[in-house]
Amino acid sequence: MDISQQDATARAREMQRTWYGEPLGALFRELMADLGLNQARLAGVLGLSAPMLSQLMSGQRARIGNPSVVQRLQALRELGAEAADGTLTADEAAGRMEEIRRLEGSPVLGTTQSSTGGQHRPPARRVVHELRTLLRTVAMPAEIAEAADTLAPAHPQLAEFLRVYGAGAAEDAVLHYEAHQQRDRGADAGHG
Repeated sequence: MDISQQDATARAREMQRTWYGEPLGALFRELMADLGLNQARLAGVLGLSAPMLSQLMSGQRARIGNPSVVQRLQALRELGAEAADGTLTADEAAGRMEEIRRLEGSPVLGTTQSSTGGQHRPPARRVVHELRTLLRTVAMPAEIAEAADTLAPAHPQLAEFLRVYGAGAAEDAVLHYEAHQQRDRGADAGHG
């Protein structure tokens, strides 16, 4: 590998660290170890081709372009953490991986049908995850923060939204979303 290829790979891995928290090679290897997968099986669960997975791992490609794959990756990370700390069996992990493999993107902030036919909002974590995934398929967190700074004087609430969901920590975004849900419920109760 020549110097320019090494530089491009280093840049790609740094972008991955910004977007996904760590380079995808390290992240994928950790998932394979925690969940007992090989590369082909991991690619299948994520919905990627084996060559694409290899390119992401090696830093030849920086970004996962499909939001559904990013959603599956996040679900696998959560599953991997549970597997690593021993809170689920191998059979449970295998069943959950099959569910993850079938995940399709879902509507952001949408409602879902309950088994009784009523509608309910998806959990805060899921909504926040989908918002963050969508924003981060468009721009890196630093770019989103810069856009928020530009918007802040004229549109402070929109700037706050971008900072919290696009550039902030996931836990802060969940707390922010839950606070807004509580406020909305309070307003609905006042009109009832």
